[in-house]
Amino acid sequence: MRFVRSEGSPLVKVMRNMVLVLFVVIFISIVYNFRNRESNTESALISEAAVSREFKGVFIRDEIPVIYSGNGVLSYNVSDGGKLGKGSVIAEVYPDENQISVNRQIESLEKELDILEKIQNPGTLESAQPSSVSSGIKESYRNLILCRDMEKYEDFESSKENLIVQMSTYQIITNEVSGFEQQIEDIRAELQQLKSQSVKPTETINSDRPAYFVSYCDGYEGELTGQNLDSLTIEKINSISDDRTEDPSVVGKLVEGYHWYIAGIVDNSRKEYNIGSYVKLRLESSSEYVDAVIYDIRDEGDPGQSIIILECSLFNHDLVQHRTENVEIVVGDFRGLKVPGKAKGLKVPREAIRFEKQKVTGEEGTEGKEVPVKGVYILKGEQIEFKKIDVIYEGGDFVLSKIHENDKDYLALYDDIITEGVDQNGK
Repeated sequence: MRFVRSEGSPLVKVMRNMVLVLFVVIFISIVYNFRNRESNTESALISEAAVSREFKGVFIRDEIPVIYSGNGVLSYNVSDGGKLGKGSVIAEVYPDENQISVNRQIESLEKELDILEKIQNPGTLESAQPSSVSSGIKESYRNLILCRDMEKYEDFESSKENLIVQMSTYQIITNEVSGFEQQIEDIRAELQQLKSQSVKPTETINSDRPAYFVSYCDGYEGELTGQNLDSLTIEKINSISDDRTEDPSVVGKLVEGYHWYIAGIVDNSRKEYNIGSYVKLRLESSSEYVDAVIYDIRDEGDPGQSIIILECSLFNHDLVQHRTENVEIVVGDFRGLKVPGKAKGLKVPREAIRFEKQKVTGEEGTEGKEVPVKGVYILKGEQIEFKKIDVIYEGGDFVLSKIHENDKDYLALYDDIITEGVDQNGK
């Protein structure tokens, strides 16, 4: 006897319901995993980061005021930022401004006379050949441009004089001009007349040590020194002004040592600034960036108001004109940046960065050696791949990676970066 189970029997219904539930569970699992994976990725997009901040900077140097009797007018022999040796003349004192003007005219005419006498020297003219003088003109011109670009101002003046001598010599030997005898005689006559009006200085001020010179004082010379850096407070920095003393006996000040400091207040709540980090500074008084290192950084309980102290070693005229001025600090790794203070690259969440060991290629003696390479894992379809990154800037919770358009090993625009759920082995 054969039994036929009805399709509407309870067992069949139970089996059918179980299959439906299983399909629903699988569907929900697929959707959940898809959404979960999608939510843990972030597209690599081009981003810019401002890597510079501005703050009120306070110059701190080891300075010694220089004073004199206050009677008479000062004629300086050294410019601001100039270097002095022990015993070097800083300034001379004359009865009035007229005498200083006479001395400046004498100095200018003597320099002009010296150049003309070099040109007119018979030995120079007899041995000079147009081809050799022409080559010398080209070389002097190249040196002049190099000195200008390198800001070697003393060498610039020397190169300029050599160029004038060679060009004028070329004019004489090619018969463009007959000579400069008449100009020489006129200058000698004028010098004789001016020297009859000149007087000796009533006082000479010398440096008692090797130092740099600055032609003013502001009253902070004994207060803002390298020895007092630890005692600087936010209140003190905010109170410092850029005024100068009106004391008529002040000649200026000597700056000791090769190192000086700039102090200011910055927001370091994101830990962007660290002791020992190298940075670049741009000051209102200078168009050039100044190299510096972070000497110290500390706060008084609020990291959003941190005292930063930067150490520098460059001295020039522009950098000693103020006690305070606005300072732009540029931080980060500057590789590949076309615009100082601004980085542009692919934005990568810091939490997504991983390291993968890869074999070194192309370097002699290291073939086959495995080294850790910084990068991220990306989702490409259903596959996970490792892509290298080239960090050009580090922010608080992200980095910017340089774009390598022609290298498939590096992270590319629109790659889906996996931010969670992948360990160092890509699992």
